[in-house]
Order: sequence, then C-alpha cells, then structure tokens
Amino acid sequence: MHPQSGASFVQIDERPLNRRQKGLITAAVLGTMLEFFDFFIVAFILTVVSGPWHLTFGQSAFILLTAGVGAIIGSFVFGALADRWGRRKMFMATILIFSIGTGALALVPEGGWLIFGLLRLLVGFGVGGLIVVDVPLVQEFVPSSRRGFLGALVVMFVPLGSLLGSASAAFLGPLIGWRGLVLLGLLPALVSIYVRTQVPESPTWLIRQGRPEDARRSVAWILDIPASEVILPESVEESRSRWRDMFRYRRSVGFTWLNSLAVQMAYYGINLWGPTLIAMTMGTSPADAAFLFIFVSLAGFVGRIVGARASDVFGRRRTGLAAMLGATVAIVAIALFHGETIGGVALFYPILIIGWAFLDASFSVGLPYWSEMFPTSIRASGVGAAYGFGGLGKIVGPAALAVISGAGTVLTPKATSDAIGPAFWFFAIFALLAALTYIWPAIETKGKSMAELDALHEAQVRTPSGRRTADRPQVTSSS
Repeated sequence: MHPQSGASFVQIDERPLNRRQKGLITAAVLGTMLEFFDFFIVAFILTVVSGPWHLTFGQSAFILLTAGVGAIIGSFVFGALADRWGRRKMFMATILIFSIGTGALALVPEGGWLIFGLLRLLVGFGVGGLIVVDVPLVQEFVPSSRRGFLGALVVMFVPLGSLLGSASAAFLGPLIGWRGLVLLGLLPALVSIYVRTQVPESPTWLIRQGRPEDARRSVAWILDIPASEVILPESVEESRSRWRDMFRYRRSVGFTWLNSLAVQMAYYGINLWGPTLIAMTMGTSPADAAFLFIFVSLAGFVGRIVGARASDVFGRRRTGLAAMLGATVAIVAIALFHGETIGGVALFYPILIIGWAFLDASFSVGLPYWSEMFPTSIRASGVGAAYGFGGLGKIVGPAALAVISGAGTVLTPKATSDAIGPAFWFFAIFALLAALTYIWPAIETKGKSMAELDALHEAQVRTPSGRRTADRPQVTSSS
C-alpha cells in the first residue's frame, strides 16, 4: 500500500462496493424517496379536506405553497450546517424534523388550515435539507469512478416516491383516511435509526476538520477493515469555511445556480400542465389522462437511470449537455406540432414521453454534479444554495404560465389550446439555457478523486501570481 496526499482515501477508490456502502446508499435512497412520497401526497389530502373545511382559494394556496417555500429555506440552511457540523448529523436532523412535522399533521384539528400549512412548512424545511445533505454524504463514501451513478441513485427514485404517493392515495386513502396517509410519512424516521446507530461521519469531511483519527475510524467502518490498516493522507489543508466562501468559486456558483433554476423552471412547469394537456390534446377524461401520465413518469425514471450511467462513462458535461439539448428539441417540437396527429394519435403525447426522459436524465446528472462543483469545505453549502435558488422556478413558473395563458391563477394556471405554443417556447428558452451551462461555466469532474476535485476548485481562486487568495493551516496525518 502507498501513502497518499490530499483529502482522498485511495482504499475507498480501489475496492469494490461492500455491504456497508450499499447499506448507506440504500438508506439515502429510501429516505429521499419516502420523504418525497409524503411531499407530493398533500395534493390528494387537500381534495379530501377542502370541502369539509370550507377552504378558500387563498387558504388552499397557502397549504400547497408552504412546503415548497420550506424546501427552499431548508436547502440553504442545512447545506450550510452540513459543512459546519457534519453530513451525518444533518442527515438525521432533516429526517427527524420532517418526521416531527409529519406526525403533528395527523393531530391537526378539523378546519385547522393555518396550523396545517405551518406544519407543511416544517415538512418542506426537512425535505429540502435532506436532498442536499445525503448526496455529499454518499459521494464521500464511494469510489470516484462510480460517484456519478451512485450519487444519482439518491435522487433517481424520487419519481417512484411520487407514484407511491398517488397509489397510496388511490387505494389506501378510502380505508385509512387522510390522517392515516399522513402517518405513513413517518416511515423515513426508521432510516434515521439506521444512520444514527451504524453510519459514521464522512471521512473526507473529518479529515478537513483536522480530525484524522476520527477519519481513520470512519474509513475502517465503511471498508470493514481494522483501523490500523487504514492509510490516511500525508497532509491535508484544514478547512472550516463560511457560507459566503462559496462565492470565491464563481464558475461553480454560476453553473449550479443557473443550471438548477433553468432545469426546475422547465421541469415543474411542464409537470404542472402535463396531465391536463394530455386530456386536452388526446380527447380523454382526466382519469385516463392521469393513467397515461404514468408512462411519462416511467420514461422519466428510465431517463434518470440512463443519465446516471452515462455520466460516469462519457462525463458530466457531455451527458448533461446531451440531456438538455434532447429536452430542448422535444419541447420545441411540442411548441410547433402540438396540434398535429399521425394515425389519429396526437403527436403531443409521444413527444412528451421522449422529452420527459431527457429532462429527468438531467436531474440524475445535475444534482450529484453540483456537489462535485465545490470543494469539500463548502460542498453541502454549494449544493444547498443551488437547489434552493433553483426552487424559485417552482414559484415563478406557475406565475409565468398564468400570464401566458391568461386563465386560472398563479398557483394553478389553466392550460388552454392557444397557450400551448407560447408556453412551450417559454420552457424551451430555459431548457436551452440549462444546456448552455454545460458548455460554460461547467467544469468536468468525471473520475476525479476528492483531493483532485479540491485542487481543481482551488485553482479557481488563485491570484495571477499563483498564490492562493487565502491560506489555511495544514493537517499532517500518518499512516
């Protein structure tokens, strides 16, 4: 075995995945999927309680929007806290906050829309934090050569969480009522028990915090080897960054923020109108349109798998660029040919399926890639800020659609035949913007170790003389 430099652990990179790494990945996947299951189920609950509670439009809007606002705040807050206090602690904190908020929802008195909405804000706060914390946690425990795909697994099953929510609402809702559906959202708490009792802190984070012996024990646990066999880096710069330090990495901030906003604007805007447009263009009932949209969701899931695999083979930039160019072409095709049919079948539906696969592929490339676009000391903060900023697309998108359509409300803009063309041209602009960010200012990270990533990003903040803009002390470790 040989010594190593930088904040990388060559033993993790050289060995195949073992049961402990797979267990950590499974915990992260289940935690994210089950939290989004509850995150999406509120729409069904609202249809059940809106009548008996005599909810106004404003009250319904408050309930629907609070979770999204909470997710934006949670992304920023927990991303920053994960860099300061550790990934593992914040992973557990987000799940526990989410679980407390979910459990309390079942106790809301009839008609208590304000309390319900405020608790949904708490739920969203936890959900937004989880997705930006568990990606870095997983990536810092797995081999560099598979980091793109394994990091993407965390977000790959989010569509299944949405499908699980729809199925539970349809089949279990009549049996257990809305309070029973809410209590199903406590399942992610079981994940926190596993993480709390088994998984240690990220060794990459620990070594950067000047805690080499804790990092040694963490690597020993994940690889299931004696601590005495762990080889630590020879010297690592101790890094305890502040949140604002991320702005030293201007290309990273520029790429992640623009990419996140552009992708989420297009993705959630199309998702908002999708089932309605299927019913309109194909002349089906809302129930049949909802069934047909299942195949759109399945295409998205396949797209996420392909995108994640391709990112490790062809690189993040090429895969992300191909995904968003494909999505752009499909969206433009809908804008041009949404009213056309072939053999009596509206072109809108098959083009939507193809475009959705490309859009979802961009998610499985993008979020793990955002994590790699920042050094260890500010990684979670960078991901959280990018995801939170992009979340504005979920709010701005519906408002823009309402203006374009001239019908409905800023929360639920009504889809009209005349609005399809202009709306999809609007989506195409953002899809193309997301594609262009992969050309510049994105930086390729495929196959690079954590130490190489740190060096790559530190090169962004060097002065013309080659000296760093800020010096940090060295942590010396021995093997």
